[in-house]
Amino acid sequence: MSVTTLPSLTNRDRSVLRAVAAGRCGCPGPSSLTVDGMALADQFAGLRLVDAGLITATAGSVALTDSGRALLTAA
Repeated sequence: MSVTTLPSLTNRDRSVLRAVAAGRCGCPGPSSLTVDGMALADQFAGLRLVDAGLITATAGSVALTDSGRALLTAA
């Protein structure tokens, strides 16, 4: 039997997910996120969300994964 657990998210993580969903995030370099063109103060938030499989971040673009979208709509 396979058990799936949801990642533990902080309020900041949820805010970043909402910003990604609104198209306000960018990825100017490896493991860095911007929101509205400004560097995200929590430099590890992007890594946490990518590692959790909630966003994809490639040079220039950030998007929600299906899991990230489902988690955001469930909250």
